[in-house]
Amino acid sequence: MVARCAHADAGGFRLWPVFSAAALRRKVLEVLTCGGGGGDGGGSCRGRTPYRSPQRMPRPRPRSDRLAELLRAEEPSECGGGGDDEADAAAARKVEALEELKGVVGALQAGGGKACVPRVEAAAAVRRKAKEDAAAREMLAMLGAIPPLVAMLDEGGDGGEEVTAAALYALLNLGIGNDTNKAAIVQAGAVHKMLRIAEGGASAALTEAVVANFLCLSALDANKPVIGASGAAPFLVRAFQGACSTEQARHDALRALLNLSIAPANAPHLLAAGLAPALVASVGDAPVTDRALAALCNLVAACPEGRRAVSRAPDAVPSLVDVLNWADEPGCQEKAAYVLMVLAHRSYGDRAAMAEAGATSALLELTLVGTALAQKRASRILEILRADKGKQVAGDASGVVATVSAPQERGCRGEEAVDGEPADACMSAEKRAVRQLVQQSLQSNMRRIVRRARLPQDLAPASAESLKALTASSTSKSLPF
Repeated sequence: MVARCAHADAGGFRLWPVFSAAALRRKVLEVLTCGGGGGDGGGSCRGRTPYRSPQRMPRPRPRSDRLAELLRAEEPSECGGGGDDEADAAAARKVEALEELKGVVGALQAGGGKACVPRVEAAAAVRRKAKEDAAAREMLAMLGAIPPLVAMLDEGGDGGEEVTAAALYALLNLGIGNDTNKAAIVQAGAVHKMLRIAEGGASAALTEAVVANFLCLSALDANKPVIGASGAAPFLVRAFQGACSTEQARHDALRALLNLSIAPANAPHLLAAGLAPALVASVGDAPVTDRALAALCNLVAACPEGRRAVSRAPDAVPSLVDVLNWADEPGCQEKAAYVLMVLAHRSYGDRAAMAEAGATSALLELTLVGTALAQKRASRILEILRADKGKQVAGDASGVVATVSAPQERGCRGEEAVDGEPADACMSAEKRAVRQLVQQSLQSNMRRIVRRARLPQDLAPASAESLKALTASSTSKSLPF
């Protein structure tokens, strides 16, 4: 016996059995628990014992106790008759949603020409359904929504920017949180088509959409080398510098560049696009400094060319030294210390620039109040600077290279007894140089504190004189070397 389905398509009808899903489950449960019901006509053992031959006992039929348990759990209560309707309604909703997704993908695959407007509406529907529904993203991709959306990137047609924007945002939502879709979008050739859109005089809105897609796609490790080699780096650097892009596009471009910098193979492409000077110039801009420093860390660690590019950037060392004084941004301090550590380890010129920028005082302060990682990196930089300074002083004094792993207290007792000079006059040239360096660093730090506190200018000389008196009797023994 059949009945007409209430959700039948217009102009036709579907035939469904009159018994519901719950009734079907009860039938299956009876088969599992009663052995199928052969010979009793209805397959039911409710209320009577099935006949068994006394001469020959049948072999017990295998049972699925777990399935029976699940069916009992899903079977509605005898006193509540709404369970069947709820299950049927849920199943109907799922079928209806699937049919709707099929219709959307079918509209995308219908082709261009007169169907351009329906395709734009279909792309908007994909964007809407994939925005917050992970299952919808997966189902739309399985139904084949990605290839026609990528093809729409080449079809401005009469719709112009509207068609391109609809396809870009639909692809963006399909890729969010789904690595399989990210890979499929790149494999479909979306990267080069997006670059053609960006380089073809796109508006700020389209540029923002393209940058957002690059950010999404670059989050997958397998896509990083593909995007880096495609020529996307110059476009992203320009978007980050903010010449013709929105503020959102600028932040998204920086995040995409940071993703790309994780892959060492992308370092040459990023350096050729001028990323190092752009990142150094952005240090000090609070909203982007942390990510800019992270990208700089990746560049200096990737290859020697990255270190040299950062070193040659205008005001690179002074900008990084200034970040060391940001006590309220420990993450930025750690990253700036890492970049300075790599520069100091490889280049004498960078070490000289650090000393000139007053890095010693900031590093001393960081070894006392910074995080554990910042303290470790600052101590390493101080060791490098101290060794370099010791070699320079020893070379100027006697022309002999001295061992400068640590300041040595060379005895001057005999000299003091003979010459009658105080102990300070008898200390080694190396130790005097370290002491002088410490005093200069503390004075520089005091001047910086006065300047940052915006005190009256007449207080600065007095503070400096007080600091000289305070440090006159200090020794290097108190330093955290």
